[in-house]
Amino acid sequence: MASNMLSPDYVPNDDEDFMNPMMEEFFRQRLMEWKNELLRESGQTLENMQTTSGQEADIADRASLESERSLELRTRDRERKLISKIDAALRRIETGEYGYCEDTGEPIAVRRLIARPIATLSIEAQERHERMEKTHRDD
Repeated sequence: MASNMLSPDYVPNDDEDFMNPMMEEFFRQRLMEWKNELLRESGQTLENMQTTSGQEADIADRASLESERSLELRTRDRERKLISKIDAALRRIETGEYGYCEDTGEPIAVRRLIARPIATLSIEAQERHERMEKTHRDD
């Protein structure tokens, strides 16, 4: 699919055929841009951690630096998990499974996919899933 066939102002909607080639390409590009942005940010995080000196003389400065590094590492871990979900979504585009609810097989609302391109459940299935989690967590 040539990316140049996609007009810059194209936004998928519910009136067109679900996951037609243009819609697929829209989500593929969106996922790739998101992944590249996360990779750029994580590269900057690692660079910052390497250039920041661990030889702070003041104990408070060292503690502050350790706290910042811990936060950066947690953020980096969340980004890594997100990249993994983006890769899974890109694989689903390749196999024709993207945009369909894992529970029901029904199309996920286009607005939901625009807001959360890595969604694997429809709103209804997601709410059911969260209710089940809450019920089991309260046991």
